[in-house]
Amino acid sequence: MSTEPFIGEIKIFGFNFPPRGYMACSGQLLSIAQNTALFSLLGTTYGGNGVQTFALPNLQGRMPIGQGQGVGLPSYVMGQLSGTTNVSILTSNMPSHVHTLNAAIVKIKASSANADEISPDGNFPAATTAATYSGSGATPNVFTGGTTVTGTTDIAGGGLPISILNPYLVINYSIATQGIFPSRN
Repeated sequence: MSTEPFIGEIKIFGFNFPPRGYMACSGQLLSIAQNTALFSLLGTTYGGNGVQTFALPNLQGRMPIGQGQGVGLPSYVMGQLSGTTNVSILTSNMPSHVHTLNAAIVKIKASSANADEISPDGNFPAATTAATYSGSGATPNVFTGGTTVTGTTDIAGGGLPISILNPYLVINYSIATQGIFPSRN
């Protein structure tokens, strides 16, 4: 088997420059007239006007992904750019959940007037007209109506985007501009 690459073959190198016969995969525009063989393989998949120029793939800060559709995955087309490194999480992205209210402060209004009516003014607790220490011990000294306690928790978080960038190692992607013209099966 020949060690000469196919024109358009992308290789990964551990050094920081494209070797002779290769160019960096950095999206640069090339002249069709000076690179007819490579243009006949790439066309305008990665950019260019298709009349005078075409573009090389731009893998700067990008991860390559295979074309087609895997099981349970979306379809990917050659030259398609997608993805982001940061996202904002919205309430609609969160699973349903509740926050517990660990402490509450309840203010109950009271009246110093005698509570000699079925429903005192303003429905506030008030002192009774009965003696506190009556013989039966059954008369309370404060009447209260129903009290409703409600509470909410404060909104948490600042809404700042979070990084979803995978761990990475920067390497050199280069495309062969010279070599064997690949034939189809």
